[in-house]
Amino acid sequence: MRIWTFDTTLRDGTQGEAVSFSVEDKLLITQKLDELGIDYIEGGWPMSNPKDKEFFLKARELKLKHAKLTAFGATRFARNPVEKDSNVLALLEAETPVISIFGKTWDIHATRVLGISLEENLTLIADTVRFLKDHGREVVYDAEHFFDGYQANADYALSTLEAAKEAGADVLCLCDTNGGTLTHRLAEIVSIVRERFDGILGIHCHNDCDLAVANTMAAVDQGVTHVQGCMNGYGERCGNANLSSVIANLEAKLGHSTIGPEKLTSLTSVAHYIAELANLPVPAGQPFVGRSAFAHKGGVHVSAVLKDSITYEHIRPSVVGNRQRVLLSDLSGRGNILYKLQQYGIGDRLKDDAKRELLDRMKTMEYLGYELEAAEGTFELLVREALQPGMHFFEVVSFEVGTRMIGSRPSETTATIILRINEAIHSATASGEGPMNALDLCLRQCISATYPAIASVRLTDYKVRVISTEKGTASKVRVLVEWSDHRRSWATVGVSDNVLEASWNALVDAIRLELMRLADKDESIEKAVEDYCWGV
Repeated sequence: MRIWTFDTTLRDGTQGEAVSFSVEDKLLITQKLDELGIDYIEGGWPMSNPKDKEFFLKARELKLKHAKLTAFGATRFARNPVEKDSNVLALLEAETPVISIFGKTWDIHATRVLGISLEENLTLIADTVRFLKDHGREVVYDAEHFFDGYQANADYALSTLEAAKEAGADVLCLCDTNGGTLTHRLAEIVSIVRERFDGILGIHCHNDCDLAVANTMAAVDQGVTHVQGCMNGYGERCGNANLSSVIANLEAKLGHSTIGPEKLTSLTSVAHYIAELANLPVPAGQPFVGRSAFAHKGGVHVSAVLKDSITYEHIRPSVVGNRQRVLLSDLSGRGNILYKLQQYGIGDRLKDDAKRELLDRMKTMEYLGYELEAAEGTFELLVREALQPGMHFFEVVSFEVGTRMIGSRPSETTATIILRINEAIHSATASGEGPMNALDLCLRQCISATYPAIASVRLTDYKVRVISTEKGTASKVRVLVEWSDHRRSWATVGVSDNVLEASWNALVDAIRLELMRLADKDESIEKAVEDYCWGV
């Protein structure tokens, strides 16, 4: 069955806390949603703010190939004739082919919020829909608070739909505005509406009971063919129905037609693209498109996935443009390591004893507080050391770092390092912008003459997390450091009850890893341990 998709990320989504898009962001997202194959893109409320008004002006220049841009607004004010209502006129001035308007369905909203009679509210709905239709627009009528209104006064709620339908509304969209309707009850009500009204019915669910996607699917099961939602579930309070999950479920699980299987493979990248513009991370565990949606950590799971991925994956990750990942931790079995090594044909290079020793070492490190899921650079180093146990580039004899601050003058940090390289002792002293920078400069001075290629490695991110709080300021910390050599990025991790020691360990591991890569030139090892991700 053909199901029409209506994206309201740019309108209802921006009502969510911390969600904000510039006009340029909204234009980019509109184009991206059009490319994905979304049918309707609700761009905003032209009368509500200057940003949305500017968006609709600039959106006229977009060459959308599929989607219909939609302007959003309300029924006319009771005191205004429809042809003189500024809100309604602004909707026409947006020059979109589709207009969505909401009207009051719950009787107490008409009488208490608008302060008008129930009959007057029906007139507002009919007048507005008819006026917009007379001006050649496709009209989506959003029945606000429909399910609450139906349960309070079923006859009146249905009469509001009748008023919109008789005035020419193309879609009657039932809104669970408060997000409080349970799935079984929502399905019952939708089935009653479906029996009474022909034409296209829509559904607009909020997620206050964590049921927005389930409610949307239940509505489709009762004959709804127009689904509304926001990418990544953005929206007011607890958000709207997550449109990425709705689309994936409709296409991949129920066999309905929305954006089509070819464009479904872009779903993950689009979700992350929008999140990037929103400056919000996609939750790792978000279904279908999250980084952990097809990630496997437990050894039993990985062992089964190696034999047949269907054992722990409900669909193939590639269907939605995602990918399978195997995580490495103290819950890992041998299967996790074998997966990483065998995937690129180097599993046979480690003997069984070496594999077992590698697994034991990894579990011990995790027990001590290391986090190899986020630091596969450290795991790559462990693998390389297991493959080439005799490769040692340098040995740390000692390091010392001190910071001096006098009065209000800037602090001064100096580090001294002594290394043994090829049986020769090398030492260096350097000053830097803080301890980590001083240690980094000092280490490079010591080894640059012997290993000049190391100069290209640069720190790009640095995170410190307290992992045991019982000892207060003496608690154990984990330092995660991300590095780049301008070709790729990797992360290393250090753990200690001394933040400088933890930082130093992460720094040394990063340098050791790069030296092993330069010496070995075996790219298959890097591929076997790389942490798959996507860039947008």
